[in-house]
Amino acid sequence: MLDVACIGAVLWDYVGYTYTRLPRGSDVPGRITRRPGGVAMNAAVALRRHGLSPVLVSAVGDDGAGDELVDACRRLGIGTQYVRRVAGMATDSYVAVEDAHGLVAAVADARCLDAVGSALLEPLLDGRLGSADRPWRGTLIVDGNLDEETMRTLATSPPFAAVELRIAAASSSKARRLLPLVAHPRATFHVNCDEAARLCAEAFADAATAAQGVLDRGAHRVVVTDGASACFDAVRGAATVSAVPAVVTVKRVTGAGDAFMAAHIAAELHGANRKDALIAALGAAGRHVGGEEDA
Repeated sequence: MLDVACIGAVLWDYVGYTYTRLPRGSDVPGRITRRPGGVAMNAAVALRRHGLSPVLVSAVGDDGAGDELVDACRRLGIGTQYVRRVAGMATDSYVAVEDAHGLVAAVADARCLDAVGSALLEPLLDGRLGSADRPWRGTLIVDGNLDEETMRTLATSPPFAAVELRIAAASSSKARRLLPLVAHPRATFHVNCDEAARLCAEAFADAATAAQGVLDRGAHRVVVTDGASACFDAVRGAATVSAVPAVVTVKRVTGAGDAFMAAHIAAELHGANRKDALIAALGAAGRHVGGEEDA
């Protein structure tokens, strides 16, 4: 039985790490890793670790890199039957550079995902995962890498009206894409302070004010993180809860938000209350940032 469908980016992450501060134009020793990534992929891997059965709804190229990604998913026990192979296109990729202070810069090439567009939703509409008569009843993780047309379809199409949406901004530059989903009655936004600010076109002093700002914008629920500072879970008409992350030595940051979101979802699906779910999510993100486990 499938618990969660993860719709969005499945790609290769190329991340360069160095533990010295990197001014612009630097050329320093370090290490470079290549691993499966993308919000949807990262979330699915973490959900599987938490005992759930996720399925991917995504697109990859019809090249060797795409073959490798699909094989990696299968070895991890993640469903790939709804991963489209896009003819004539290279599989998407993400290149990031991190230093001792976190992310320096990153570039996401998601042309496969962009090429498929809202057609990515077909398995949730044509009867394979869901349809107008029998909508998908599980949790649907929505990646901010999806295009605006796809976001509007998720926001307005009747088959998605009662779906539990868990929405990741993916990056601050893409946060405005999420605006059509703000009014969805069962949407939970997972954002950091900067992403919340971009979503609302407003500056926030901290995660508490950011959470209230997203609710004021019309959202039903939002979970806002702020690095090493307190994070907040705010729900319209309910008390806001918060938790403070433990202090860890930062060894990487790429994928930390996905690890947080997946652990938060898994904890709630396993019956945790909102406070305990936040604590579980912070623990998973801390282990990821500290290099203890992959996300």
